[in-house]
Amino acid sequence: MHRSISNETSQRNGSKTNNERLEFLGDSILGAVCATLLFQKYSEKNEGELAKIKAVVVSEDILSVIALNLEIDKMLLLGKGEELSGGRTKKAILADAMEALIGALYIDSGYKTVFDFVSRCITLEINKVTGDNYHKDYKSLLQEHCQRQYHCYPEYRMIKKTGPEHDRTFWMDVKIGENVYGTGTGRNKKSAEQNAAKAAWETISNCNVL
Repeated sequence: MHRSISNETSQRNGSKTNNERLEFLGDSILGAVCATLLFQKYSEKNEGELAKIKAVVVSEDILSVIALNLEIDKMLLLGKGEELSGGRTKKAILADAMEALIGALYIDSGYKTVFDFVSRCITLEINKVTGDNYHKDYKSLLQEHCQRQYHCYPEYRMIKKTGPEHDRTFWMDVKIGENVYGTGTGRNKKSAEQNAAKAAWETISNCNVL
């Protein structure tokens, strides 16, 4: 990838290969392994439910944590500017590096080896996500989905605020493009945005556009 494991291109069998290509490959393999594990583990869940779980498990938030656990941050080759700006802790860089690693492992060792590796990395995360106590960060999920599908960011707007200053209720909505997908309320803007993002995520999920 251009910001992650290396900024260099390398020669493999006479052709150039860079990390962005490995990310593309690794992302596809990660999705296939995760889908297989979910299909095998949750025979009672329908397609929509499985898609929601998969979207969370392969998200930037979770991949970056796995990358840190594997100490991938210590192996990154970063430019001086990225190094100084804290690139080793940036979720996007860590998640991209994880995908590139999966792609590289597949090329070097084949599908069975990479399936076993990915399974070890994400099975615990699958169990967490499907557990009763799991707290979803809907703002992150929605943002990643919008970037991936629509190449844009959700836009949060405050509709109104009610109540005295010490006991305010904030009303927020979230737009994707020209359409409002969800509204939410909260004791502060952050919680109201999170609730609006949850409503939008559920709307998108119910429309089967994940």
